[in-house]
Amino acid sequence: MRNHWGDGQQSVPECEDGKDGTVGTGTAIACPDVAAKLPQVPDRARAEVDRNLAQLQTQIAEADRRLAAEGNKGEAFIRSAILQPLAGKRRAVLDRITTAIDRVGPRPQGLAQLAECQVQPTGNNGGGSTPTTTPTTTPGGGNNGGGNNGGGTEPGAGLGVLANDCDESRLQPHDGFQRGDRCVSTEFGEVGAAANNPSLLITQFPDQVGQNQPFTLRVSTRNLVRDRFLAAGQGGYYVESSLLNDQGLVRGHFHTACRMLDSLTAPPEPQEVPAFFVATEDGRGGAQADEVTIQIPGLPESGTAQCSVWAGDGSHRLPMMERANQTPAFDSVRIDVN
Repeated sequence: MRNHWGDGQQSVPECEDGKDGTVGTGTAIACPDVAAKLPQVPDRARAEVDRNLAQLQTQIAEADRRLAAEGNKGEAFIRSAILQPLAGKRRAVLDRITTAIDRVGPRPQGLAQLAECQVQPTGNNGGGSTPTTTPTTTPGGGNNGGGNNGGGTEPGAGLGVLANDCDESRLQPHDGFQRGDRCVSTEFGEVGAAANNPSLLITQFPDQVGQNQPFTLRVSTRNLVRDRFLAAGQGGYYVESSLLNDQGLVRGHFHTACRMLDSLTAPPEPQEVPAFFVATEDGRGGAQADEVTIQIPGLPESGTAQCSVWAGDGSHRLPMMERANQTPAFDSVRIDVN
């Protein structure tokens, strides 16, 4: 086992040294011509088939743009981040084409074999040499612990990208309100440098309070500019990408919530509404640590309360981090209420 990060990724030099020659770098994505392989398409299926054929071309164009922008990151990246996701998307579209024709005519055979695409080698204008191919699956070791998520020697070995947008989702689009069973198409946005990623800590809290007794929490944040909070109740949920200011700091806010725990040995039900919740967007914050006092009017039940604080970017998600082995910006304490 070589040097892996805690998320299963190799170090940069190892990634660069791990090229196996099976992908090749190039300037274009070459995919099988699906239209040429189709049987006679029944008139009643023609409109749906044409829509899906157009989507195949859109997928190739998007893969071409990413190859042009990031193809210099090496063969392993091209395989895992461009070719494998493209093959997955193409399979979904090919399945839809097969179903559309099958409803009104003879079922087409072998379309699934047209999912895999290739990289057109640099300098190949279509004549003579054959583009090198890339399998859409890679062997994995199945070990999901010990810091090695893939078990192989390549970054993400055995872990193809299943989706990176909502094109193939069966769920309806998210509309900015607090609803589940939706697919969010908002781009992740900007990721700050590791040293600029947000961090926070609950610096002062009571160990014990009376039922309905007001108390305070003191929260210190660092690298979080607290100036972005799109009201979730007004359609501002998950609609804005992460944004950095001119100093590379996340623009966002932080949340504070207290909930009563029914058990200290089993996790609470996730859908329960907390006894207290507030979002702090006060226009302050920056690279230096500062403190905010959160006023809690009291908790109505006796028992153990869990009070948590976590940062949010403009979309209400936890801010992204440069590395997977960084701790997110959150903290929790427990308070006895009696």
